[in-house]
Amino acid sequence: MAVEATTTVQNGQWAGGGPGYRDERSGCAFLICTPRSHPELWQQFMAGALRSYRRFDVEEALAYDATIDGRSTTVFVVAVDDTGRVLGGTRIQGPYRQVDEAHAITEWAGRSGEAAIRKLIADRIPEGLLEFKSAWVDHDSEHRIAVREGLARSAIHVPHLLGARYALSTAADSVAEGWRVSGASVVWWIPAVPYPSDRYRTVALLWDMRTFRKHAVDSQLPLLDAEQAALATQAGVIPRAGGPA
Repeated sequence: MAVEATTTVQNGQWAGGGPGYRDERSGCAFLICTPRSHPELWQQFMAGALRSYRRFDVEEALAYDATIDGRSTTVFVVAVDDTGRVLGGTRIQGPYRQVDEAHAITEWAGRSGEAAIRKLIADRIPEGLLEFKSAWVDHDSEHRIAVREGLARSAIHVPHLLGARYALSTAADSVAEGWRVSGASVVWWIPAVPYPSDRYRTVALLWDMRTFRKHAVDSQLPLLDAEQAALATQAGVIPRAGGPA
């Protein structure tokens, strides 16, 4: 089922309620929601994630049963086209208060780099650390690259809205470049791990809101600036905790 036609974005706010902005490259509205505020949209986001993860035989990495209730998700971002179809999204956990809240530590548990990933997280919690999870893009969308880049830019927007300095994500090294366009850096001193299976080499990626411009692809900077301007009047409207209704 598609989202109802409430994806018009005006003055940085979408008609469905909450912050949002339009991306002309993908033709999508990018909407920032909570599972509690938009439960139907949350269900559609998770259904799309499940289809995508199954396609690549990595369903276990989604942890669908543990995630679907929304309690671990602070906000989620979705790209919705003009027909109301969700073409991709990602969800965000945090800001964290302690290291063991982060999912990333389970990916390195018992492996080389476990101490390093724990220290990375612990050192950044005091200034605000978010974790981006469950990212996916509709494989059949003709605008999938633009949608993917739009989701990467959300790794700058959401930390600004939630008052966090850092954002963390983990991804197979084969797709990490898709996140790096918005200024993420691969954490080189943490070795890649075979997660969720030996077919993948998962790496840690980190954004710093003070330095991301040095690492972002030049073509993304005007888009980041325009989207942040659209969101500027929406700061503070996102709850600090997600969860179901």
